[in-house]
Amino acid sequence: MPDSPRSPYRGRIAPSPTGYLHLGHAATFRTAWERAKPGTLVLRIEDLDGPRCHPEFCDAIVEDLRWFGLNWQEGPDTGGPYAPYVQSRREYLPAWRRLRDAGLIYPCTCSRRDVLSALSAPHEKDLPDEPLYPGTCRHRIAEAAAIENPAGVNWRFRVPDDEEIVFHDARLGEQRAIAGRDFGDFIVWRKESIPSYQLAVVADDAAMAITEVVRGEDLLKSTFRQLLLYRALGLPAPAWYHCPLVRDAQGRRLAKRNDALSLRNLRLSGASPGIHQII
Repeated sequence: MPDSPRSPYRGRIAPSPTGYLHLGHAATFRTAWERAKPGTLVLRIEDLDGPRCHPEFCDAIVEDLRWFGLNWQEGPDTGGPYAPYVQSRREYLPAWRRLRDAGLIYPCTCSRRDVLSALSAPHEKDLPDEPLYPGTCRHRIAEAAAIENPAGVNWRFRVPDDEEIVFHDARLGEQRAIAGRDFGDFIVWRKESIPSYQLAVVADDAAMAITEVVRGEDLLKSTFRQLLLYRALGLPAPAWYHCPLVRDAQGRRLAKRNDALSLRNLRLSGASPGIHQII
């Protein structure tokens, strides 16, 4: 697992069109933009969350980030050698098949409510991360090889229990987690027949030759999951840089519902364009 980006540098910004981007996104994307100099920065639209994604937000992402002062060398508006740069147009079934053939995933019919009930867990809103899966459907791993179509059920990756996963973060230093204790079997394919965030970003970052992933520190635990997927798929892992979260006056991290702090509203209110004028 690399401690530093490979050369030549390729970074990415990967927003989801589920609302207008806010100052927290802008701060993280500015860091990604700065770290990509003089390499290549990729804009990828992560639009697999179907009902919440809307075309107007796709257009706003490009318009607002350009107004903010960012530029990229590859993306849905500029093209590039790794197109398409929109996730809903990309292919993920080969990655699912590779995990299935390796005996590393299994079909799971448990709902989130089932998982919480089995764990006697606190209310879902109090959980900082997805609940630790209790292994209810793990016995189904033997039947996975005979299943050709993943649709209709969720598919989970079986983590190697008690294995310590370690990586170096360029901002936070060494990070460690124990599989099966700090995080459990996680979903890689959803019953709606779409890949989960974990699988999609691993497949895309590898396919687009991304050398460093810059994102918010709320995704630190996702990195451990994704490192297991890189290994399982035989793909080189990128380097990592997790940015601090931007918070409001009450100390809450910004969300897309914070309309007053969206780039779109700042534009409409007459704020001066450009990175150094906004943050």
